[in-house]
Amino acid sequence: MISPIRKKLSYSNVVASIALFAALGGAAVAAGLPKNSVGAKKLKNGAVTTKKLRKEAVTNLKLRADAVSGSKIAGGSVGASDLANNAVGSSKIANNAITNSKIANGVVGTNKLGTEVVTTSKLAKEDVTTEKLKNGAVTSAKLGADIGPFVGDNLRSGQTLRGQFAIGGLGGTPLWTAQSFAFPLAAAPKAEVVDPATATTANCPGITGAIGQNPNAAPGYLCLYVTSKENMAPSGLSVPGVALTRLGFALEGLAEAPGSFYGSGQWAVTAP
Repeated sequence: MISPIRKKLSYSNVVASIALFAALGGAAVAAGLPKNSVGAKKLKNGAVTTKKLRKEAVTNLKLRADAVSGSKIAGGSVGASDLANNAVGSSKIANNAITNSKIANGVVGTNKLGTEVVTTSKLAKEDVTTEKLKNGAVTSAKLGADIGPFVGDNLRSGQTLRGQFAIGGLGGTPLWTAQSFAFPLAAAPKAEVVDPATATTANCPGITGAIGQNPNAAPGYLCLYVTSKENMAPSGLSVPGVALTRLGFALEGLAEAPGSFYGSGQWAVTAP
């Protein structure tokens, strides 16, 4: 005989009863788990999402060494207060990362500058004043070609000394006179006498200037331009070789006929 209860059972009733039993049983199991009894092995991969993490739950101690890479740090999230003292070394600074605007005024001292790092291109016009120059720092070798030599220095290469000469007296015997250079040359020059002054040579290119008082000479030459003379023998003015040194020169004059004579003109010498 089939009981009344069995008559009322159906497939849906059975499935619903099983589901209810499972749900009540699962809840009871979950409620009955002791504290700290669920370990990492009990968790399915991907089971813990960010929503399941409590605020500030992940501390420094929970992070594996080198676990946080640069791609995990939001832009602008690390401030100066988050950096330890001396944390940023030179190896952590990219090339050209520090610009002028990042350097405070007055922080770069002379002891921080490398040898020869300040070149002329880094100096503004008129930056170097006399008070910035050490005593004795400027030598004659550092002067431009248009700056004359100083006492005790040789005439600089390519520079020219100029002057005038005159010689005269009674004829009969040669007469001498001498001229010293204001600055000595490095070596004795070669001498040429140009008579008349308009008869220029390759080494003695003539007298120039608005008033005709700018005699010229090639480097290594002494040029004497005869501008005026009286009763002086042809080629009667000469520079004896024994009297031509780096310090000066001598002139020898010779009359053409008995009586007084003279010769005068301008000279130039250019340092070799």
